[in-house]
Amino acid sequence: MNISEIREMSSTQLNKELMEQKKALFNLRFQHSINQLDNPMKLTETKKTIARILTVLRERQNETSDAE
Repeated sequence: MNISEIREMSSTQLNKELMEQKKALFNLRFQHSINQLDNPMKLTETKKTIARILTVLRERQNETSDAE
């Protein structure tokens, strides 16, 4: 998921996607620990997606607090 797709989502969609990505990261870590993970780069990609979502959410939070 790239940043342009994330920016197009609403805040509720972002929160939902964040929870899904965190669950996916947990599952990937579990698979990695028992050596069943085919592509270890999925861990990195998932972490980056979570960071992007959190960044966009924080930007929106700062925009609303600056407007007040």
